[in-house]
Amino acid sequence: MFKQITEQALSIVMAVLLHAVLLVVMVYGFDFSRPPQPVILLAVKATLVKEESPKPEPQPVKEVEPEPEPEPEPVIDTTQDDIAAAEDLKRQEDLKVEQQRVAADNARKEKQRIAAEKKRQEQEAAARKKREQEAERKRQEDLAKQRAENERKKREAEEAQRKALFQRELDEEEALQDVLNSDLRSQYYAAIMQKIMRNWARPPSAQPGVECVVNVRLAPNGDVINVRIESCNGDDAVKRSVEAAVYKASPLPTAPDPRLFKRDLQIGFKPEQ
Repeated sequence: MFKQITEQALSIVMAVLLHAVLLVVMVYGFDFSRPPQPVILLAVKATLVKEESPKPEPQPVKEVEPEPEPEPEPVIDTTQDDIAAAEDLKRQEDLKVEQQRVAADNARKEKQRIAAEKKRQEQEAAARKKREQEAERKRQEDLAKQRAENERKKREAEEAQRKALFQRELDEEEALQDVLNSDLRSQYYAAIMQKIMRNWARPPSAQPGVECVVNVRLAPNGDVINVRIESCNGDDAVKRSVEAAVYKASPLPTAPDPRLFKRDLQIGFKPEQ
């Protein structure tokens, strides 16, 4: 800035000097431009009289109007203003640089804060997921333990039930065997045979030694539901007579013990006995 001011002042001084030189040349240039008058020597004898020769009348000098000099631009001392402006510009630049630094620092801090917040959220999400997975794992373990316990109890109950059923069947079988081996069974079967024999009409074709095996389906009250000859050594007339005898004997005697009752009763029909 100082160099620019110096060059401007030097230009103004040079312009002023140039105009002054031109003005001097214009003022005094007229006399120098007139050519000198020649001197003529005459060969005349004469008495030298000292007399002043008349001077030629001077020619009027045409005055040349000088060109108006341009008014020199006022030289203003702007050093202090320029220094102040430069200092103000420097302060503005420093302020701008500081603002940029602060903005960059704030942006960096904000970026770090966002990164830290994101990391915190990720850690919390990972911890929450881990807790959920742990809770789910424990729940599955508890369910597996509960299922295993239920299965164990179920097996134990089924085993106890099976043992109880087996024991009950065993007791019933033993009781049935006791009944079957008792006189009640013999009496029950004898009563059935006696009633069938009372209702049998011996056909003429029946030979001595007739023996038939008859399957009889009974109702609990002794009613005969169906009769089927399984085997017989007699002819058809004998077979028909045996079937007719069983139907006529219905209802057959009821069992003195319910355990002796059989829905499908197999009877050995032997009339000679």
